[in-house]
Amino acid sequence: MHTAISLIAVIAGLIALLRARQISLRNTLGKVYVVTTVLTCVTGFGIFQHGGFGKPHVLGIITLIVLAVAYVAANTRWFGRASRYVEVVSYSATFMFHMIPAITETTTRLPLGAPLLADAEAPELKAATGVLVLLLIIGATLQVRRLRAQGQP
Repeated sequence: MHTAISLIAVIAGLIALLRARQISLRNTLGKVYVVTTVLTCVTGFGIFQHGGFGKPHVLGIITLIVLAVAYVAANTRWFGRASRYVEVVSYSATFMFHMIPAITETTTRLPLGAPLLADAEAPELKAATGVLVLLLIIGATLQVRRLRAQGQP
């Protein structure tokens, strides 16, 4: 169930980013993304039982916090003129957070019987995370430039 919910979140987020170049609660795709991302985090807490509290739990908590920040930015003026930017970049960051376990789980489980990587500590996964962060920085920069071009404060 957890995997199905997370796939819905990733697909909704990807379509939202491709169509509108942002994830936003102002449309149905954004709402589906946020709800399924919250459900992904909550259901994940129960299945990440590899010796207690660990990195997946931390990522889930960070994701929920960043979703809350995005929600506050979208619905209040707490961040002032930066609210719209905080909202858009925060939702994009949560999408990147989805990709970390997606890549980790895929490469350490598939193909069945002979996974690409031995475990979640493989150096290749650290490199992949670095690439994801770089893509987030590039994407967030483009999103901010787009908002400014649209006359956002």
